[in-house]
Amino acid sequence: MPGALRYDPNPAGLLRARKAVSRYYSGRVSPDRILLTASTSEAYGFLFKLLADPGDEVLVPRPSYPLFEFLAELESVKVVQYPLVYDHGWMIDFDALEALVSVNTRAVVIVNPNNPTGSFIKIAELERLGSFCQRHGLAIISDEVFSDYQLTEDPERVSTLVDVDDVVTFCLSGLSKISGLPQMKLAWIVASDKEAYSRLELIADTYLSVSTPIQCAAATMIEAGHAIQAQIKARTAANLALLRERVVSGSFGLLDVEGGWNAIMRVPRIRTEEEWVLELLSRENVLVQPGFFYDMDREAYLVLSLLTKEELFNEGTARLLALP
Repeated sequence: MPGALRYDPNPAGLLRARKAVSRYYSGRVSPDRILLTASTSEAYGFLFKLLADPGDEVLVPRPSYPLFEFLAELESVKVVQYPLVYDHGWMIDFDALEALVSVNTRAVVIVNPNNPTGSFIKIAELERLGSFCQRHGLAIISDEVFSDYQLTEDPERVSTLVDVDDVVTFCLSGLSKISGLPQMKLAWIVASDKEAYSRLELIADTYLSVSTPIQCAAATMIEAGHAIQAQIKARTAANLALLRERVVSGSFGLLDVEGGWNAIMRVPRIRTEEEWVLELLSRENVLVQPGFFYDMDREAYLVLSLLTKEELFNEGTARLLALP
């Protein structure tokens, strides 16, 4: 690969790779706002270093993927969970968010769409979140790794925050999800603020963690993602349609999902979530995740992967719904 053997370090990443990421955003984001990292986990680490001192706080959604606490603890930063509430769809509980902010709060994390709820932030929510952050001097960190995987249409949905300019905002994504290539370690941060970007470059220059070969291949990898996304979308849509057809009434329920790779099923509280999971695994050879993995605030919920091969998903859900 031409250029892969040449060492030409740039804290923000090679310009050719950042241009490839810019094209992913259809040119809405200039390369001088894009900073490459080895992973979104590393991107969080950089941002916690940038925004917070030891003992400071970041607000993160609940339910959500159980990673923030570990990443924050490595930077001596405290995680404070704010609730998402469900009422025919998920939304931010702004009253709770207001009650949780403190003098030590530095940022609000959103996952858009959320994992595992599959919910996107809406236009009205983003306006309210922007006002909240302006009032309290907070930054927004928007994790958008699943934003390409929309399962429904909604004109009120916000798929990315890269156009937000009235609040210091950082948008995260990478090859792991958009191209289905978790083994090809390349992610990025899109920063809205020039000063913040400059300070991020200083942090990144300390590590220079992104390898040259993957940067040289970035354009090809991102382009290849279109075909991979189409396959993933077809499978997740088919599995979700099957699930909606089967879970229409009775003691089982299916929560609304807008995007991502998971679905959340409400199950009868005749067992704890742990008992449901272990019973399904031992008796039916079916693997699901309990809601408490994602800090669901009550029982009983199971998280099902929509990435499962369709014939296996068909059989697995049939066994789940037939479990006495």
